[in-house]
Amino acid sequence: MPLEGNSEKVDAAKPPAAKKKKRSAGSYALSFFIKLAVTAVVLAVMLIYVCGVYICHDNSSYPMIKDGDLCITAKMTELRQGDEIAYEKDGKVKFGRIIAFGGDSVEILNDYITVNGYGIFEDTVYPTTPDGAMISFPYEVPENCVFVLNDFRSDTSDSRVFGGVRQDDLKGRIIFIMRRRGI
Repeated sequence: MPLEGNSEKVDAAKPPAAKKKKRSAGSYALSFFIKLAVTAVVLAVMLIYVCGVYICHDNSSYPMIKDGDLCITAKMTELRQGDEIAYEKDGKVKFGRIIAFGGDSVEILNDYITVNGYGIFEDTVYPTTPDGAMISFPYEVPENCVFVLNDFRSDTSDSRVFGGVRQDDLKGRIIFIMRRRGI
């Protein structure tokens, strides 16, 4: 049997309900623009320091990267031999595969590449010849540079023509490719 005196004490202990203030359209707009500004700053920092987004405009890295593909790069990763990278040369972003680093000696024989006297390992064998090269082999890669070859090796618009690519011109290692054409 409930006691009436106890229920009155419980009700008396409850604070009265506070009236909610209605938010105005201006406060909603201010909140929206603050969130938009924070998102823009975070996105800008990501694109400047962490990753990059580029579109391939040729078939120099065919079959891995095709004309029109969207490529996302990671800038703060350690590069290794065989990594597919984006780099800038003559004001254009290009794509290629790292073959050697600064201080290495690269030799291209008929369909065979050696770095420091050892044959390189590639997942896919790309026939590579020194035909069309503007540099002489063996080529000593300058310090703070990488030697880059296109996957489509008959296209010699790579380090065989212009030598080593400065590491300052590297845009990052390719971590994601989205096919935009020919799907």
